[in-house]
Amino acid sequence: MNKPPRPSYTPSIQELRALVFCAETGSASRAAEMLNLTQSAVSRSIRALEDRLGVRLFRRVRQRLILSDAGRALVRDSRQILDRLENSARMVMAFGGGGDVLRLAALPTFAATWLIPRLPDFARQHPEVSIDLTAALAPVDFEDSPFDAALQRAELARPGSRVTPLVDETLIVVASPGLIPPELTPGADALARYPLIQQATRPGLWSDWFALTGSDALDRLRGPRFQHFDMVIAAAQAGLGIALLPNIFAAAALRAGTLRQISPLRLPGRWPYCLIRPQGSGESRALAAFAEWLEHRATAL
Repeated sequence: MNKPPRPSYTPSIQELRALVFCAETGSASRAAEMLNLTQSAVSRSIRALEDRLGVRLFRRVRQRLILSDAGRALVRDSRQILDRLENSARMVMAFGGGGDVLRLAALPTFAATWLIPRLPDFARQHPEVSIDLTAALAPVDFEDSPFDAALQRAELARPGSRVTPLVDETLIVVASPGLIPPELTPGADALARYPLIQQATRPGLWSDWFALTGSDALDRLRGPRFQHFDMVIAAAQAGLGIALLPNIFAAAALRAGTLRQISPLRLPGRWPYCLIRPQGSGESRALAAFAEWLEHRATAL
C-alpha cells in the first residue's frame, strides 16, 4: 500500500527572518530586539521551523545559539531569499508603482559606452517606461530569467531568439600617449614588444589582429588580462599596455585624448551588437517601443 504524499511546507517570511537573525546574533532576545518582536515570538518561529522540518536548527552552548549543520544549510538559502525579496521591494519603490518596467540584460561596456548615454532620449520619448538594466556576459535564457530582452553580440543569442542587429563591431589598436608618444606609429613586430592587454572573454582577439597583419609575432603575445572591456580601457589609460578595443567603446577616451589610435589597421568584428528578445507574439508595448527607438538610434549613427 502506497503511503500518502508528505505535505509540502514553505517557511513563512517571519520564520526565515527569525532564523537568520538568531544565526547572526546567537541570541533569540537580541534577534527579537532587531526584528521589533518579542523573544517568545522569535522562539515560537524557530520551534515551528524545527517541528515542521523535523530537524534541530540550533544547539545552545553557554547561553548562545549555535547553528547545527542543517541550520547552516537553511540559513544560507534563507539569506538569499530575503535579499532577493528586499531587492525586489526596493526596485518596485524605485519605479514609483506606475508605468511599465523593462528589464534588460546587456554587455557591461556596451551598456556604459553606447546605450546609457542615449537612454535620456528614450526617457524623454517614453516617460512611462522605467529601465531595469543588469550586466550579463553569458547568453540569456529568457525562459529562466526575468529579462525582457538582451543587448549583446549576435553570437550570444540562444537558438530561437529574435535578433535585431544594431551596431557592427570594428576593433582598433589604442594606447596611452604616455606609453606610445604621438610621433611613434609602431608596426606589428614593434607593437608585439609591448605588453598587450588581454580581454578574458575574447582571448583570441590579438591573434586575429596579428594574423591580419601577416606578422609572425603570435608567439609573443603577453600582457595583463581583464574580464570586461571597461577594465581594458582603464588599464590602457593607465599605461599598462596596448589595447585592442571596439571603436565604439574607445570613442570617448579618444576624444578626451587619454588614448590614441596607434595603428591604422582595423580588425572587423565577427558579430554585430544586437537586440536579442524571445520569439513569439507576447511582446509588451514597452519592449516594442524600446526596439523601435533602438533601431532608429542605431541607423542615426
